Amino acid sequence: MPHDAKLFTFSIAPNGPVFDLPLYVARDEGIFEKFGLRVEFARQFNPRDSSQDPFQRQKEALYEAGKANAYNLCEWAGLDRSEKSGRGSRVFSLRPAVAAQALITFDDEIQEPRDLEGVAIGINELTGSHYTTLQLLEGAIPREGIIVEHAGSPHIRYEALKAGKIKVIAVMEPFISLALKEGAHIIAVNYYRGSEVISPDVPEQYRKAYVAAVNEAADRIRKDFNKYKHHIVKQVEGRLAPEELASHFVHYTHSKPLDEKRFEYTYSWMESWNLTPGTSTYNALVA
Repeated sequence: MPHDAKLFTFSIAPNGPVFDLPLYVARDEGIFEKFGLRVEFARQFNPRDSSQDPFQRQKEALYEAGKANAYNLCEWAGLDRSEKSGRGSRVFSLRPAVAAQALITFDDEIQEPRDLEGVAIGINELTGSHYTTLQLLEGAIPREGIIVEHAGSPHIRYEALKAGKIKVIAVMEPFISLALKEGAHIIAVNYYRGSEVISPDVPEQYRKAYVAAVNEAADRIRKDFNKYKHHIVKQVEGRLAPEELASHFVHYTHSKPLDEKRFEYTYSWMESWNLTPGTSTYNALVA
């Protein structure tokens, strides 16, 4: 293990535990140190922030303020934030967490995607819940029949669903398992990769070391996911035991580069929904 004085300090803006699990494992099991890094999470100031403006939310605000030099988020948002960043950011790789966003309801009249034409779906604007909902439904109902409604963070969306304030929401783990436990059902599921946004100011050798460390952590999670489930269920504060968390709504694999072909397809799709001005290039947004 490298001498502590020689470690490069890497500050991370925290995301949900289902996405940050490889970071917890790499931190707690000494993997980051093995790769010459001292990784710390930037101080959380509002983990349930539900602002409609992404740059007022925790991850983005910490990064833009210079209190973190990396964070992970969905692939589309990684491009959006990099395009709009005042500080400057790049998508360095696609993250190891391959997670499901599920459309969930307690309404027995809603059973399949076709039942959602004209029905408002609660999402967190410009996050994975937003983008994956559009992708899920555009093959089942006309685009003009897809209605998404900003409903805030997963906690807030789920409580609004339970209270009957909205009929359908898009959520990831641990809220999928919690919803199923409490009597909801799934209408549709979309698995997606996310992106690692890392400041260009971080030397490339340490960006590569960071990715290598989280890849090794992903290998350990894949080998024994049950060992680490307690990190994920902690988010729902005792309402779900580790053994009640399903094993099939999130997968962990190795990070990989965002290649130009994938970028072009993703960016063009975002443009088709007016989710980007369409003026940026691969070299401007991807490290």
